[in-house]
Parts: sequence; C-alpha cells; structure tokens
Amino acid sequence: MSKQQNQGKWAKGKKKIQFKNLEQLEQINLNAAGIDIGATEHWVSVPADTDEEHVRCFSCFTSDLHALADWLKKCGITTVAMESTGVDWIPVFQILEIKGFEVKLVNAHYIKTVPGRKSDILDCQWIQQLHTYGLLSGSFRPDDQVCVLRSYIRASR
Repeated sequence: MSKQQNQGKWAKGKKKIQFKNLEQLEQINLNAAGIDIGATEHWVSVPADTDEEHVRCFSCFTSDLHALADWLKKCGITTVAMESTGVDWIPVFQILEIKGFEVKLVNAHYIKTVPGRKSDILDCQWIQQLHTYGLLSGSFRPDDQVCVLRSYIRASR
C-alpha cells in the first residue's frame, strides 16, 4: 500500500492516520552542528549554507579542539550534538561548553539504528540533520562540580 493510499486510512475505525512528509518537518535548531567523535579525529558537519567547506575533520589535540570551536562560532553555530562510544568526547564537550555552545552527547545506539551510513563523514552529517529537526535528546551529565568530585573519587581508588 502506497503512502498516498495510506493517508486516508482510519485507525481502528476511530481516528484518521495523518502522515507528514520529511520535507514538512519543522527545523527547530537552525544553527546546529553534528560531530562524530573518534579516537584520533573528529568529523564535524554544519549547515551547508554557513561555510563552503561544511564538513571538516579536526585532530584531537587541544589546539585543534579550540580551532573546532572557533570555526563553529564563525559559522554561527549555537548548538552541537555529538556521538561517541568511548570517553573521547569529554575534552570536546568541555571546550565547547566553556565557549558557550549548547552541547548534547547523544547515545550512539539511537543514531546507528538507521542502516546505510558507513563513514564518519556521513555520520556527522546525519547527526547534524537529526539535531536540526530536534530529534536527538542528550544524555544526562551532572554539573561541573559533580564531575570534578567524580574525577577525584575515581582517581583515589
């Protein structure tokens, strides 16, 4: 049954099922970036109209992370969603947060469930697109003081 045939279907005789086209989804975070965090490099995607090179790769050194944040500021980005399966996200998160970005660490499981993306470049673009439409929720992260306390406790073990 095609989507058009399905649009007028009645659900259990009570309510009419309404479908929205992807083109009709409302963009919530217009100045959103997506980052695919890696162990040696981070792939970053911004909206195509903000920079000629809207997908860039940054190394993991502190100076490169500051360059990443500066580039995002230059592009007018205000909110960032990142995906990581390890602990490599922590320095990126902290630097972006200090620079004034709204940062969301998203669960990799929720992003990877859609098949077809096999590269870091496509992943960062997918994260950016999902974040633009407001489809990603961030993982819980406590306040900075609690994070510092956790670090001390872990180091003393």
